[in-house]
Order: sequence, then C-alpha cells, then structure tokens
Amino acid sequence: MKKTFPLTDPKKHEDRVLEAIKHEVRKYLKRERGKKLSDKATMYWDFDCRVGASKEEAQEVSLAELTSQFDVIKSSGAKTLYVEILAKEVAKPLKSEEEEA
Repeated sequence: MKKTFPLTDPKKHEDRVLEAIKHEVRKYLKRERGKKLSDKATMYWDFDCRVGASKEEAQEVSLAELTSQFDVIKSSGAKTLYVEILAKEVAKPLKSEEEEA
C-alpha cells in the first residue's frame, strides 16, 4: 500500500478523518496477514512501514509505532499523510534448546 491521504474533509471532523485512515490501514494489514504463506510452519508476515506528511518526507517506522505517528504528523499541521506499507514473508527465528525447555 502506497497512498497519500488528505487530513481534511469539509463534511467530516478532523478527528473522524484520522480515525478513518487508521481503520483503512488496519483493514489492509488484516487482509495481508490473511494471505497464504509459502510455508506456514516456518514463515510469517512482516511489514516495512514508512510514514510522513509527503512521500519525500516519509521516514521508516515500526509497525507498532505506525498509527501513533499519524497523530504526530496531524499535530504538526500537515494537510496530507503519506503511508507506505510493504508486506514480506520472513522466516521465523529458530528456538534454541534452552527456550523450549
């Protein structure tokens, strides 16, 4: 997902616009996690995330910080919000014998 969202809408309150953006991002993440993995036992979905006021200003953030960064960008006075989320398959880390016991 690479998308620029407007943070203002004449028909909606600013907070509702931001909540709608968060909802769309969460819906996208849920849809991506539901896709079939090549090997479910040893793989999982991971996401590379970038967010900013524009594509040029976007910075990498972790998935856990993604929606909280929306609030930071909105409070900075930006008129748009750029979100880039790229899904990738990642191998699960192997457990050592000590962790299994």
